Amino acid sequence: MGRLDGKVILLSAAAQGIGQAAAIAFAKEGAKVIATDINEEKLKALESYKGIQTRVLDVTKKEQIEQLCQELDRIDVLFNVAGFVHHGSILDCEEKDWDFTMNLNVRSMYLMIKTFLPKMLAQKSGNIINMSSVASSIKGVVNRCVYSTSKAAVIGLTKSVAADFIEQGIRCNCICPGTVDTPSLRERIQARPNPEQALKDFFARQKTGRMATAEEVAHLCVYLASDESAYVTGNAHIIDGGWSL
Repeated sequence: MGRLDGKVILLSAAAQGIGQAAAIAFAKEGAKVIATDINEEKLKALESYKGIQTRVLDVTKKEQIEQLCQELDRIDVLFNVAGFVHHGSILDCEEKDWDFTMNLNVRSMYLMIKTFLPKMLAQKSGNIINMSSVASSIKGVVNRCVYSTSKAAVIGLTKSVAADFIEQGIRCNCICPGTVDTPSLRERIQARPNPEQALKDFFARQKTGRMATAEEVAHLCVYLASDESAYVTGNAHIIDGGWSL
């Protein structure tokens, strides 16, 4: 018996990093997983796992989200992972950077929740998990202005949905990681003028002396997706190796 037997879980940004690790962990625990991403080629890596079906989805496109919703008879867990990390202070953030970040990091979750929540309400049960960050209202982080603003908004969105629908069988929580060693992080490090120094800087702020793995975050994802967390809602779950202390 798996911890997620019989559950239908839909998640975004599943082609790599935390999303990919979570999709695999969900499937290993018996869930039926619909793993989505905009990158069709990278999604193919998940097709060899039993219980996972893949779907190309741009979570900023309302019509694509609505089409997918029409195709699903049931959804037990919605996991919103898609996001973008902008580097810079408010003075480095142009309007296009602000708009792109807010569109992907916040508006996409609004679209996904608003589209799939009615299906959950009709079932009288549902579980929503949103990806936030300790770089948010939890902790001020240098050169993460618009990213932190967007992730603070995710915490507010999470608490609002949890409060509004708690009596109708809906739970909503968010996950707030610190620095996680993912392909996305490595790409951002390589994009810095001095990648070697950038990597040293990331390690220097880790009180545990290392970054988290995507698989470690996936363990928390499984807990929140399972009935083990049935009495947990409206919370921001920090997994940052003590960075926010």
